[in-house]
Amino acid sequence: MLEMIDLTKKLGKKEFKIRMKEAERKINELQRQMKDAGIPTIVVFEGPEAAGKGTCINRLMMPLDPRGFKVHPIHNANEDERLRPFLYRFWTKLPSKGRLAIFDNSWYKDILDGKFAEKTFENNLQTHLSDILAFERQHAENGSVIIKFWLHISKKEQKKRFKVVLSDESTSWKIGKFELKQHREYDRFISSAEEIFEKTNTDYAPWILVEAHDHEFAIDKIFTTIINTWQHALSQKSSSSNISHANDNSDTAQKLLPADNVTILSALDLTKTISEEEYEKLLRKYQKRLRELEYEIYKQRTPVVIAFEGCDAAGKGGAIKRLTENLDPRGYEVIPIAAPTKEELDHHYLWRFARVLPKAGHITVFDRTWYGRVLVERIEGFCSEKAWKRAFREINEFERHLTNYGTVLVKFWLQISSDEQLKRFQERKDTPWKNWKITDEDWRNREKWPQYERAINDMLANCSTASSPFTIVEADNKCFARIKILKTVIDAIEKSVG
Repeated sequence: MLEMIDLTKKLGKKEFKIRMKEAERKINELQRQMKDAGIPTIVVFEGPEAAGKGTCINRLMMPLDPRGFKVHPIHNANEDERLRPFLYRFWTKLPSKGRLAIFDNSWYKDILDGKFAEKTFENNLQTHLSDILAFERQHAENGSVIIKFWLHISKKEQKKRFKVVLSDESTSWKIGKFELKQHREYDRFISSAEEIFEKTNTDYAPWILVEAHDHEFAIDKIFTTIINTWQHALSQKSSSSNISHANDNSDTAQKLLPADNVTILSALDLTKTISEEEYEKLLRKYQKRLRELEYEIYKQRTPVVIAFEGCDAAGKGGAIKRLTENLDPRGYEVIPIAAPTKEELDHHYLWRFARVLPKAGHITVFDRTWYGRVLVERIEGFCSEKAWKRAFREINEFERHLTNYGTVLVKFWLQISSDEQLKRFQERKDTPWKNWKITDEDWRNREKWPQYERAINDMLANCSTASSPFTIVEADNKCFARIKILKTVIDAIEKSVG
């Protein structure tokens, strides 16, 4: 594919100057319109070393309002980033509504460098590509514009540019062993890039190949592409259509398994109990074992995510307290999830969870999770039907990315009966030191018990997968629930660390 590009294309300096005057005015105007429309933009620059990415990015920045964009130069992952899932460092850099993020190299750098430099990387290539495709589609369907530029130069041109860079002491540091190796094995590097293009060139995140021998031609093509893409995005927005073509395609939504066929909630035996004596004995035993495993996962650099969902007043807080009270506080964190802030609402709903994932060797406990999208947001109408149906697939992809990295993911649904919930609500209301726990919203949610039951069944049917199954906890008896939770977490970690 790349060998078919006409690298002789040029743009005269006089014509370039004329065209850029209009392009700069237009791109500045469109940036303001994109901000007003609340459409985020992700622009990726990739290509061989010395292809001119920095030059093109600098030129692109000139007419833009600096308050509305940020450039992210992507180098090799630092120690903290290497201790987290592959895409973690990119989730944290994504733009909020109306802003522009420019990536000088991107999530493709890791797989381009890895595939090129390490033969063993081939084993992980398909996993990484699958994660990237899901990542890009999720953000396109959420309304982001994604433009991916590949700046292409020939091996001969690269050699010429390397010579210029190396001849100047102030720039020679830019060419190191890896860059020289890429040049020596240029054909293999390009072959790897073409394979990645073929698998990641989609209608929602297309690759734009830029003939980059002539800087003026390359810059003009980049400006023209962004202008055309922004105009199209604004046109789609004004006609009340989502920017992503994929979002209009019913095939992008999860094909739900019918909740009517899922009877696990109604079939639960909520009378399960445990004696106080047995509870105290097992609590001490399991808390001691969990403390030992906390040290083991730290040694083996295994991240652990424990996700709690459940009915209101099902006992999540008490279960989390017993789970963590004997752990080393330096090795775990509990993340309580409340209504999203304005900043969080300006990003993809998974953003606020991705940015607090645990480092390898640590435990993160979520008190409520990303499943709010298919529960409270669905029931309360905080997102569209298309959005919550699409979320089943997005959540499965998100969790698969975690488990692909080696994360131990344990998910709990705590279920209580309607009668038990009423009893606990009343107790909270009548007990002075507990009534802060009960709110008007809890009573409103209780009135929607049938709707929530349907949504829970949908969630269990569609998101309890082989790699990240849900554990349903019979929670009418708090002691029974706590012991089951502790035992489940221990079993999951032991299975992982051996």
